[in-house]
Amino acid sequence: MLGQAYRALEWALEWMTIGLMVALTVVVIFGVCFRLAGHSLSWYDEVAVVQLSWVTYYGAALAALKRRHIGFDTVLLALPRELRKLALIAAETIVIGFFALMAWAGLEVLEVLEGMRLVSLTWVSIQLTQSVIPIGAALFILCELVSLPHYWQMTLAGKSLEQAEIEEEVAQELKQAGGR
Repeated sequence: MLGQAYRALEWALEWMTIGLMVALTVVVIFGVCFRLAGHSLSWYDEVAVVQLSWVTYYGAALAALKRRHIGFDTVLLALPRELRKLALIAAETIVIGFFALMAWAGLEVLEVLEGMRLVSLTWVSIQLTQSVIPIGAALFILCELVSLPHYWQMTLAGKSLEQAEIEEEVAQELKQAGGR
């Protein structure tokens, strides 16, 4: 069941991130073309900045799901098993605690921004644009929790996630080379 949740979350975050990146690319190209034609768009900069922040938050959640953020697996795996457990629990508690605090602060910010609108697109609420803060933080926590059991298992077994991925790639390459 957790495997299905992982795959569904991975699929949703990948497509959301891809969609946001395509939309950002379109806005940037559109903005540059209009600027080159001498007709700068008043909303281009503001919208592109918002889109970039959304790409960042959703991409960060996807990276958390795949455990691709900067880590210290080598240091963690060098620790004795019991100390490794404690270090992993401490690290996860700090990360999840930080993002819980960020989600709470993001909700507080949304309250402060109530009624405010973008300068260039007055029909767009700033609450909408900044909603990515608590949503992104909640997604990050969800991704950490969904990926934690596998990470826990691999770490306690003394295997780095990168090591497992490298071994899988090597096995695939050997299999392909053997089939030629």
